[in-house]
Amino acid sequence: MRNTPAAVTAALTCLLAGAALSGCAGEGGAEERSGEEVLDEANATMRSLTSVTVDATTTSAKGGTVTSHVVTDLDKRCRARTSWSEGGTLEQIRIGDTDYVRPDRAYLQKWNGDTSVKSEQKLWMKTPVEAGQEDEQDLTSCERPFDSFGTATKGKSTRVDGKDAVAVTVTDKAVKEGTYTFYVATQGKPYLLKTVYKGSDFHTTTSFGEFDEALDVRAPKTADVLDADDLVR
Repeated sequence: MRNTPAAVTAALTCLLAGAALSGCAGEGGAEERSGEEVLDEANATMRSLTSVTVDATTTSAKGGTVTSHVVTDLDKRCRARTSWSEGGTLEQIRIGDTDYVRPDRAYLQKWNGDTSVKSEQKLWMKTPVEAGQEDEQDLTSCERPFDSFGTATKGKSTRVDGKDAVAVTVTDKAVKEGTYTFYVATQGKPYLLKTVYKGSDFHTTTSFGEFDEALDVRAPKTADVLDADDLVR
């Protein structure tokens, strides 16, 4: 995320990567487990998924919002769309070691400083994943590690989008002024339903859904793709 201190960016990356939890149901339910136990079981459940959607909204204390929608198999196939309130939208499709990227005109003008772009972009740029990593672009990883961190404290029962859940608050020494709250399903599988990070610099809400549903992520039509390698030859 642009204009965000490095330490806070690391914390946000951890959060958006799905770094914790969900709840548990059935025998030995969430009410009988510690926050740490809820985290561990939830992480295992989330890591076993074959697909999930991730919707995140980050609001800076200085103003400005970033929203993203990601559909992913948690490995090497995903589709993402990220938008900035200051202007600009970036679309991305990742299949294996290949990225297809389509920034809109506002993105190119504001974030890349390319004022020569006068019309909306209809074509996708095909590029190796490693090239985007080297350029530090605003690209999304398909992977989500779902690893526990910090100190977990179980809170009250609640409901998230009509589903029974338990809140678990997590604090971490690396983020002294921020707290994470994880909302964990307590009926059915212990899915992570939502996370909320509140810090002095920004707030982020991340929601997870469409667990293990059929994944429809395809490469764009050949006629709509430009190969980055062809442009530099």
